[in-house]
Amino acid sequence: MNFGKNKQDELDQSKNFPPHCYTTPSNVSHPLPYLLKTGLENKFILLHISFHLKSVIPKAESKSFFPEMNIFSSRSDSTCKIPLGVTVEPTEVCAYEKSGQESSDDTDGSHDGFRDNYFDVDYCDSETTDVGSSRQTLPVFRNVERTSNDNGASATQPAEGNPPVDPLLRVTGAGSDEPVNVPTIEASDSTFNDGSDLHEGKYFNTKKDLKRKLSDIAMKGNFEFRTRKSNRSLWVIQCIDPNCSWRLRASKIVPESTKFVIRKYVGVHSCSLLNRNANHRQATYVVIGEQVAPQYVGVEKGPGPKGVQTFARTELGAQISYYKAWRGRKHAHTLIRGSPEQSFHVLPSYFHMLEKLNPGTVTRIEVDGESRCKYLFLAFGVAIRGFCYMRKVVGIDGKFLKGQYRGVLLVATAQDGNGQCYPLAWGIVDSENEDAWSWFLTQLKEIIGDTDELALISYRAPSIKKAISTVFEKAHHGTCAWHVAQNIKNKFKCADIMGSYWSAVNAYRCEDFTGYMIEISNRYPRVAEYLENEVGFEKWSRCHYPGLRYNITTTNMVESLNSMLVNARDFPYVALLDVIQEKMSKWWNDRRIVATAITTPLTPSRESELRPRFAQSNGRHTSQLNPITYHVKGGELEGVVDIFNKMCTCKEFDIDKLPCVHAVAAAHHAQVSVYSLVSPYYTKEYYLLAYG
Repeated sequence: MNFGKNKQDELDQSKNFPPHCYTTPSNVSHPLPYLLKTGLENKFILLHISFHLKSVIPKAESKSFFPEMNIFSSRSDSTCKIPLGVTVEPTEVCAYEKSGQESSDDTDGSHDGFRDNYFDVDYCDSETTDVGSSRQTLPVFRNVERTSNDNGASATQPAEGNPPVDPLLRVTGAGSDEPVNVPTIEASDSTFNDGSDLHEGKYFNTKKDLKRKLSDIAMKGNFEFRTRKSNRSLWVIQCIDPNCSWRLRASKIVPESTKFVIRKYVGVHSCSLLNRNANHRQATYVVIGEQVAPQYVGVEKGPGPKGVQTFARTELGAQISYYKAWRGRKHAHTLIRGSPEQSFHVLPSYFHMLEKLNPGTVTRIEVDGESRCKYLFLAFGVAIRGFCYMRKVVGIDGKFLKGQYRGVLLVATAQDGNGQCYPLAWGIVDSENEDAWSWFLTQLKEIIGDTDELALISYRAPSIKKAISTVFEKAHHGTCAWHVAQNIKNKFKCADIMGSYWSAVNAYRCEDFTGYMIEISNRYPRVAEYLENEVGFEKWSRCHYPGLRYNITTTNMVESLNSMLVNARDFPYVALLDVIQEKMSKWWNDRRIVATAITTPLTPSRESELRPRFAQSNGRHTSQLNPITYHVKGGELEGVVDIFNKMCTCKEFDIDKLPCVHAVAAAHHAQVSVYSLVSPYYTKEYYLLAYG
């Protein structure tokens, strides 16, 4: 093969070079001398020279024709002497990458950024591939190592006895993988190290882990980097300053693996402080969310957006906006608690595991015509079994959720013998309407039944009132007295009447109730008419209630549960139910411990309520009327007590089922234990059985 003979073939091949390679004018007799003369500092021309050296010049003639070439590096004034047969090739040009799509920050269409790419210098065999419309001989991809001079600048001086090399080149001898002894970049007065523990050969399980690590390093070091190339198997980045020496190249260990290894890494920055930025591109809401996510583990609230801003500033050294902090907090919630879509997806499995691990648990999922979740119902087995030891008064209420898909949380709760909330059932529906309440109450009826003893207390919503009358035929419906009071204040603007109103609510005897209502009627006739006709005495007053509601006149026990979940109302459904399960588990365990430690026959709250009455009864005069009836005199009010039927004319004993002062005096006179007159719902045994 003769060089002059193939000159025309070589010129024809130059026309088919990739667009990033420069070609010589058509009037030049031979391109190689022309290129050496006109543009030795241009990397694209170096690439062109490499092509000619490798594919055009015969190996047999090359040593005698061009025994040595001096190629000037664009990064230094020194000359890089490359023996013949050495190829100079870019590692970040798409024509030399065999897989993946290129992703670069240089989107202006120019080749200016190419001068910052990595170059390989290595003895290698050629490889043919399709370039343009013909088959071209291209150099084989090789690894590179980074070098620099002693003062940390981008140019480098060679070790004694070695030729000077470009800081981005690696020179190896023919037939050997051992690199020439080239000094590496070290931090000096004009440079600084990024302070990381990264090194060439370090492995990461995934590309995502590597990106997370680099973003953390960049934020803490207050520098930015840009992506020069990224695909499924490769990631190449460099400092945002194109003249800086900091850069990294990582790729998959093998194509089939997800593990990434750092192939090349220069951790020393040679850029100026003007490029230091605390509000940079690496401080994305995703990175911020991943960093702050541990602070939301095991807690319901965690730091708010301002707290996330403080965390980013103090822990990551990044200044972020309130909006980015809010998005980072939201992303952290998603990482810890899952997304709403994931919650809907795992809901059936979640309910199945609840039923399996908690015997007796009842779960229901109602879907619409498109198989989308419409209603949820959950009642834990321990609560269902313990309800038989509770007073049969159930408060129901709903609270709006604040998550992505909104909805309403419905709650049904009783009250134990110690005056504490006893959650029975939970439901999530699309909105508070008659259909939703009817469905929820139907599920509730299956676990608590429908008897005359049952009392349902709620606020005055037409949908609830109609649903209760439809589902529960025997139970009695009562209205929350607090909601009625709020309606009076808002509708009639008469807050000064609230004292008389609450006295009427809590009155045990109808005579006392009538007196308070006369007082209200004299001052605000419209309020009295509203309470009697629109609301109804039997709905809100203790003495007129047809059933047995004990001392429960409001839905405060339900409101307490809603307050408990105030921070969890924006969680996905499964995460919300997890919080409920965690709270109930803790309550049941704590209350069981308290129950086992009780040394009195009654629960602590009822014991403390009964003791003052026992002291007050000592000054009362008691006379026996018949074997079971006693007349008690003294004090503001006299009373006749039936200790067998547990009744008193003061009505307090009748309604609360806890001995009044008259009943305590009668029991003492009859030499009967006062504890025998107490409802079993207030005893230690029932309290322990409810949580056992």
